[in-house]
Amino acid sequence: MKNISLESIGPKALEIALKYGPKLLMAIATLVIGLWIINFICSRANKLISKMSVDQSVSKFLISMASMLLKILLFISVASMLGVATTSFVAILGALGLAVGMALQGSLANFAGGVIILILKPFKIGDYIQTPEAEGCVTDIQIFHTFLKTLDNKKVILPNGQLSNGRISNFSAEENRRVDFSFGIGYGDSIDKATKTIQQTIESSQFALMTPAPRIAVVEHGESSVNFAVHVWTKSSDYWELHFEIPGLVKKAFDRENISIPYPQMDIHHINKPQA
Repeated sequence: MKNISLESIGPKALEIALKYGPKLLMAIATLVIGLWIINFICSRANKLISKMSVDQSVSKFLISMASMLLKILLFISVASMLGVATTSFVAILGALGLAVGMALQGSLANFAGGVIILILKPFKIGDYIQTPEAEGCVTDIQIFHTFLKTLDNKKVILPNGQLSNGRISNFSAEENRRVDFSFGIGYGDSIDKATKTIQQTIESSQFALMTPAPRIAVVEHGESSVNFAVHVWTKSSDYWELHFEIPGLVKKAFDRENISIPYPQMDIHHINKPQA
């Protein structure tokens, strides 16, 4: 067995140290400094997002995802500095990411939609919204789905991907809403008297707002009635109370004032033809 002398080891070790030592030290320094920069960026981003009133679960997820991606890029850079071939590794990661993205296309769309909803807040929990698929009160907003409760107490689960890209009517976004009514009186009744009766009825309701002022106007001469359009403003939270209260109050007021609410009717004219 051939003996290896210390004299032969010394120059080789020195050569290896001189060749790879600076790269190793540079890689270690890059790793340490890079991890510190990533932690600093994530910490600052977390404080910035918290000031934007973003949902806590979303902010944590986004920060952790950004931290993971930055660390992967940092490790690839450090490996490249040490002479490790990273081309194949990057290609494998890219192919894996593409495969996962294709498999989870619907879920990723719902996730992106959930992030958009929680950041931009087109609606919030407690709002009454209407979409092409359903309408109801928002009970919960999760990262993939939004939950509604309909007026007849059904639970509706909507994917956030559709919500973020579709049409949404938010009936709770504004403080006040307008409630529209339609009433008809007979042709023999007084329009002025009916208008005054409707106005007094609206003023008696605790849910009706006087500013903006209610609007009462004749809009149609129907086949059997003179029809009124009535627009009344109310608090958004009192919409249904006013919606169900006014028709009954107007009927009672019309009865007291002897104002008729006619049924559909038809006049038939009988002509007697002279017998031959």
